[in-house]
Amino acid sequence: MGKCPECDAWNTLVETLEAPPPLTQTGSVQQSWGLVSSPPVSLAQVSPQRQGRIDVPIGEFNRVLGGGIVPGSLVLLGGDPGIGKSTLLLDVSARLSERGSVLYVSGEESPEQIKMRADRLGAKVDHLFVLAETQLEGIVAQAQEMKPALLVVDSIQTTSLETILSPAGSVAQVRECAMALLRFAKSSRVPVILVGHVTKEGTIAGPRVLEHIVDTVLYLEGERFHSFRILRAVKNRFGSTDEIGVFEMRDAGLAEVPNPSEVFLAERSQDADGSAVAITLEGTRPVVVEVQALTAATSLGLPRRTANGIDNNRLQLLTAVLQKRVGLPLGNQDIFVNVVGGLKIAEPAVDLAVAVAIASSFRDLAVPSDLAIVGEVGLNGELRRVGHLDRRLAEAAKLGFRRCLVPRSVANARAARDLGVELVGAATVVDALASTWGGQPPPKRGESGSGQTQSPYLRRGSALPLGGG
Repeated sequence: MGKCPECDAWNTLVETLEAPPPLTQTGSVQQSWGLVSSPPVSLAQVSPQRQGRIDVPIGEFNRVLGGGIVPGSLVLLGGDPGIGKSTLLLDVSARLSERGSVLYVSGEESPEQIKMRADRLGAKVDHLFVLAETQLEGIVAQAQEMKPALLVVDSIQTTSLETILSPAGSVAQVRECAMALLRFAKSSRVPVILVGHVTKEGTIAGPRVLEHIVDTVLYLEGERFHSFRILRAVKNRFGSTDEIGVFEMRDAGLAEVPNPSEVFLAERSQDADGSAVAITLEGTRPVVVEVQALTAATSLGLPRRTANGIDNNRLQLLTAVLQKRVGLPLGNQDIFVNVVGGLKIAEPAVDLAVAVAIASSFRDLAVPSDLAIVGEVGLNGELRRVGHLDRRLAEAAKLGFRRCLVPRSVANARAARDLGVELVGAATVVDALASTWGGQPPPKRGESGSGQTQSPYLRRGSALPLGGG
């Protein structure tokens, strides 16, 4: 109302929310959470934590966390709807319940629905307790009385505090519920895992402070209709954020993939053009993946550049290098690049494999099946060294690759001789393409194709040299 009905004054009404008085330290809710003030202590007098991590019988889950669940930690797991967050956490809860009681709180499903999923997983649930509750006061009270080995809250967006008038999922509710669970976890030494919804952009829904509050932020990635799932840590106070865990969605739930390299290369065609094998490093784990590229002529004025699994800006950069430094006429070509298996690669060590795959598709030449590729590409077309080459070569040798195309600066690695892998060194992208197919380097920019040795990069049935004419 703009006009007061009592005094007929305009714009004098002010909205006032009647909130309950703040609870003191003797309040029932704060008492149940163990929130008592303590004086500051000297760090030298603080005894170090003696209790080790909680080992989860799922190796991929342990790897991402840094070796297990830290007691008293607060972990946030996010992912797209239907990606498998609840399935993964129910499996973790069921396995840990064999060592002690676990409390699984769900604000989205009934106990009967959770029981159906547990039966599908074939899990032992004798000491797994389910609570269908959305009020955080009741959740904390049950957890403090039960003292479980693990508390799972699915999800943080469905929980709410009675003392806050805003609805569940709002900024205030999410922030205060997370802070309350953090205080409970630190005071009781009970690890808490939260499930978080994501926005359409793929980030955790709610205030950004939610990710600052928790100790670890995990993302379960992958295409919803693809069988593979990637568990990745973007924040971890107790370990590295470079590790990944690979799972496969099956009828009986998420199954571990101990050797993802074999899975990613299982359906690779040996004689198809536009396919190259790259060796990437995810944390301490080397992963051999297939990089596919497709070039197609377009009549549009602006060709498409689409990347799946690598940064699209990186694809634009590599395309420009192939045009400027190598001479491939890609100005009228749509280019599509895909990393098989749904893996997202951020490191530049796959640059050379992407460039070779694009050249392979454009010239209809298959990359040799026994060749693995690793190297970073600079703007001048030079190849730069990458780290941990010995680990990458060991993974490639285990999968049967006997040659590896690398930058010339690391072509004399001793690990290659021990593993029986031949290193093919190249200083530039031009040299790398020539070494891949055992031919002559392409003609320099501005030179005609007449009178020159015919390049192996010719499209089948064509007499057009690599640099155009």
